[in-house]
Amino acid sequence: MTYRIELTNRAAKELERFPKRIQKRIARWLDVLGVDPRCEGSKQLEGKDHLRRVPAGRDYVIVYTILDDVVVVLVVRSQSA
Repeated sequence: MTYRIELTNRAAKELERFPKRIQKRIARWLDVLGVDPRCEGSKQLEGKDHLRRVPAGRDYVIVYTILDDVVVVLVVRSQSA
């Protein structure tokens, strides 16, 4: 089963501001999440049962939720922001 990836408006805007190399790294992670949103490296956020995160590099994290056959990416941002 594959999952459809949807970015919130906020996540899409943040992603546009990142350098191209970071955008490519995040795009690769989104491809992985489309196949297995509970993949190795993803973790459930403490105290937020419906939210998961995956590191997209040393300084970037993707926060998302899984809704049936849709992975909704809520936030893509720099951890230093």
